[in-house]
Amino acid sequence: MLKPPLQFLFALLLVSLGATTFGQAPYVFKDHYSKVEYMIPMRDGVKLYVAAYVPKDVSGKHPILMERTCYGAGPYGPGTFKNPRGSKKMLDAGYIFAWSDVRGKGHSEGDYVNIRPELTPGEKGIDESTDTWDTIDYLIKHVPDNNGHVGMWGISYPGFYTGVGAINSHPALKAVSPQAPVSNWFLGDDIHHNGAFFLQDNFDFSAGFDVPRIGVGQAGKAPVIDRGGKSSYRFFLDTGALPNFDKTHYKGLIPYWNEVLDHDTYDQYWKDRALPDHMKNVRCAVLTVGGWFDAEDMWGALNLYKQTEKQNPGINNFICMGPWFHGMWAGRAGGGQTFGDLDFGMPTSDYFQDNIEFPFFDKYLRDQPLAAPAEATVFETGVNEWRSFPQWPPAGLGSETLYMDQLATLSFKKPSLDGRDHYVNDPAKPTPYLADFEANKRRTREYMIDDQRFVEGRTDVVEYKTDELVSDLRIAGPIEADLWVTTTGTDADFVVKVIDVWPDDSTVKSQKGVSMAGYEQMLKGDIFRGKFRNSFEKPEPFVPGQPTRVRFKLNDALHTFKKGHRIMIQVQSNWFPLVDRNPNKFMNINKATDADFQKATIEILHSPKYASSIKFGVIK
Repeated sequence: MLKPPLQFLFALLLVSLGATTFGQAPYVFKDHYSKVEYMIPMRDGVKLYVAAYVPKDVSGKHPILMERTCYGAGPYGPGTFKNPRGSKKMLDAGYIFAWSDVRGKGHSEGDYVNIRPELTPGEKGIDESTDTWDTIDYLIKHVPDNNGHVGMWGISYPGFYTGVGAINSHPALKAVSPQAPVSNWFLGDDIHHNGAFFLQDNFDFSAGFDVPRIGVGQAGKAPVIDRGGKSSYRFFLDTGALPNFDKTHYKGLIPYWNEVLDHDTYDQYWKDRALPDHMKNVRCAVLTVGGWFDAEDMWGALNLYKQTEKQNPGINNFICMGPWFHGMWAGRAGGGQTFGDLDFGMPTSDYFQDNIEFPFFDKYLRDQPLAAPAEATVFETGVNEWRSFPQWPPAGLGSETLYMDQLATLSFKKPSLDGRDHYVNDPAKPTPYLADFEANKRRTREYMIDDQRFVEGRTDVVEYKTDELVSDLRIAGPIEADLWVTTTGTDADFVVKVIDVWPDDSTVKSQKGVSMAGYEQMLKGDIFRGKFRNSFEKPEPFVPGQPTRVRFKLNDALHTFKKGHRIMIQVQSNWFPLVDRNPNKFMNINKATDADFQKATIEILHSPKYASSIKFGVIK
């Protein structure tokens, strides 16, 4: 959901408006569809705006495919049209497309609530599930030529509305596809990862999205932020501690920013908004979609699928994970074959739209005699192949543990000698998350796969690397980081990056002409706020100098480290300005002052007793 302004606007245009060219022939949507607008009354009397587009030249009854969005269901008015995304097969089949403004956004009435909590069983009132039910009930009774079947899809925040709409499903709702769904804003999506606050994304996004409106279709006053021409790194560092951002830049105009900062642990506020835990009474088919390189909501896709499966036994529940950044699977330009310096050897987005997404909806919305998709359709990076599994993670996985050891090595054998490596974490000079941090002014999406050689030689990063692999190593499922550490402070963050190191003699070049020889491609990376190592609800300080275990899971992967490649692990304690700085002091960081930040010396231990490691599930 979270993107800096320019990237956000581009993605919004790409995903919500869609392109108007399929192949070589332009397709003019308004020539083939009629638009009908509704203000639909909800059970509490509030009316929500919906635009429905009905085919003019495909006879018969048609399913409705709806997106509920907080980004605007417009353009508004009978003569203006929004273009659909997805496979052209949907247009040829005469799908009815509908967009609905959620409560409090766009032309809908009511008050907007970020990730509105679900009602508890028996509780009276409204939530996003009841609004979805009421909207569907109205549409099937009023939209011309519909066949009584409704599907829902949406990416990111609309992915959340898709998932929550399936709870206590309306009988007409036959299939939903939550795609990169916002799911848990403390554990893994957008706002926090493992309790660490994603500063740059949240500040940039909230400056526009979270401005309270003053009336239907009327935006309120947005803050004017003077960055002084600074890079993002310098702007966020110079602003300082978190309370300074409202005082200096927002000036009280973004109440939601302070609402977030009022909840620095995994309290009831966050639990009430955790979508995966509420995925119950789902009575429709579900296809959850995510990207292996999604910087925003990869956690959401993996965990929504998992909890939907667990809490709704027997339903048709599927997952598709591809080699994509956030929303990449919905684009048409380039077909999804390349991302950054990586080439996947095939148009992965085109494949998904035509061979997974369209057949899924066509089977359940038009009752077509099509086979159900595999339970898990997953792209294996490294070898660039689509794979199918009867469950995710695959059954029968083995395991492989790589241990951090002497001389910066990563070994398949447990350490036999006592050892430790140290670095100084200085919040005044935080470790950057990308190479051109002194010039860059926006959060890139490519940081998820970037060459990590830019941190070599830094004294605030330690790294461990295997010898060249003598055979392929196929990993699948979650990756577990298991660190034994000490610190001179009472809190610390830990960034763990899993890196695929290309051979020094590789002759491969990227689409941009970049040599992949020696390329240190980040496969997975994430951060963990150390005080939450035993509980996200009840944080605990570190005892300075005392060996302490910090263990956490990174997001899943399906990847082959190829023969001749090496595996590298990098560990550091800042990822700035992507993530806010930890003052190395046990406290509520959201209330910190500039004076609270201090240096700390951090050790990574590797010994028979304190064996720091990384663990993979492996396909034998």
